[in-house]
Amino acid sequence: MDVLIFLLTVFVLAIFVGFEVITKVPPTLHTPLMSGSNAISGITIIGALILAGAIGNPHLSKVLATVAVVFASINVVGGFLVTHRMLKMFKKR
Repeated sequence: MDVLIFLLTVFVLAIFVGFEVITKVPPTLHTPLMSGSNAISGITIIGALILAGAIGNPHLSKVLATVAVVFASINVVGGFLVTHRMLKMFKKR
């Protein structure tokens, strides 16, 4: 139970720190930074694949891994689409 409370505390603190960092970024830099950071979600996909192979409750780990892979994949594809659209704006016609 102590580990769960510790992990929830770290998670809540990460939410507050992430919110403060993102709100300090100027709007002109927000799209390039977010599209680049979305590509980092590939690490989440690797973590989800490790979770899928974890020993423990096989049903729970497979469901959590599937959900993580779906959301991380959406994030990665969205990041690349936003970056591609942003780079098209700078091409000469």
